[in-house]
Amino acid sequence: MPSTPLTDHPPIPAVPGPRRADDPPRPDPLARLWHTAGPAVAVYAGALALHLTLLALMITRPGTTLTDRLTSWDGRHFLEIATDGYPDSYTYTPKGELTGNNLAFFPLFPMLVRIVHAVTGLSWAVSGIVAAQLALLAALVLIHQLISRLYTRRTATVVLVLLAAAQPMSLVFFMSYSESLLLATAAATLLAAHRRAWLTAGAFAFLAGLTRPAGIAVIAALGVAVLLEMYRERRVLGRPLAATALACTSTPLYLWWVADRLGSADAWFTVQRAGWNTQWDWGSSLWEFLVRTLQTGEGWVPVSIAVLVIAHLLATALTVRRTTWPPLLVYGATVVVLTLAQSNYYHCKPRLLAPALIFLLPVASALARARRSTQVAVLGGAALFGCWYGAYMVTAWPYAI
Repeated sequence: MPSTPLTDHPPIPAVPGPRRADDPPRPDPLARLWHTAGPAVAVYAGALALHLTLLALMITRPGTTLTDRLTSWDGRHFLEIATDGYPDSYTYTPKGELTGNNLAFFPLFPMLVRIVHAVTGLSWAVSGIVAAQLALLAALVLIHQLISRLYTRRTATVVLVLLAAAQPMSLVFFMSYSESLLLATAAATLLAAHRRAWLTAGAFAFLAGLTRPAGIAVIAALGVAVLLEMYRERRVLGRPLAATALACTSTPLYLWWVADRLGSADAWFTVQRAGWNTQWDWGSSLWEFLVRTLQTGEGWVPVSIAVLVIAHLLATALTVRRTTWPPLLVYGATVVVLTLAQSNYYHCKPRLLAPALIFLLPVASALARARRSTQVAVLGGAALFGCWYGAYMVTAWPYAI
């Protein structure tokens, strides 16, 4: 018989020995964080500095500040919604004519402004600018991860520079506008769909539908991703379908809310037409603008916008011809179609096209293969032009962007 008594105590775990010289190094959390977010943070910081510097230099009107310019035009509407809420009726001019009001603007960005204001105690104007910065920084991190998965890290970094600095009207991402939030929700949806995190993708697509009318491009992209997944699996999948169903409710929900508030089924569309003459015309107004502008050559801003629109179309067509992940292609192409096939102001077209992303891919892919000196020269020159163009449009150009 053994002399050692039995015991109910669990065995004492072994103490790990010292690390051997040939053991692989443990991952450094800071290194992993920088690997994930570093390029986006660096591009954001550089683009912000360049935009603000050129914008400050372009302001010549006495008493005008950077805050004034970064909250101009539509930014004022978003801040009014954040501070005072939505109107509860149609709006009329002193002559009794129907005009637009803040119900034309979707609610998610004003909600974010309210959150920033409540948490930080900053003024409403600064809260609007900070909300846009937070959304843009998140968007750049997510886009870098998505493009790195689809292409290469170098291509992803080039895309960020083109997106945040080089494309004309990239300044809008730094203003109190909802484009940065649309970009963030779109990137989150696409990245989650690529990772097959369907409910997460559905939640972000739902938010995109509450950000701008162009949020339907995000919902369409998610729908395509779900169809591709079910085709690959050869069966109906519950979570992807639930995600799509959730995403499809947000925009109709807001349109229904406006209709109920004003007592008319097409209330939101009526407000849009009355205030901004925005309606679907299959691109006829854009075609008239292009023909007239290129024939007469009157005004360098109209000419530059006509050239930019054509360049966007050519780059989008080139992206379609190449192998591009279909959901990303559908998202970008839908934003382009929604922008160009409606009768909104021609000088707003570059701003509305800014979040589309896909027309940057051919240029980014080519530059990613170029020598470092070529990359620096091209991206540096393009960033200077893009930042100057945006600064001009919000300081010297007298109309809305």
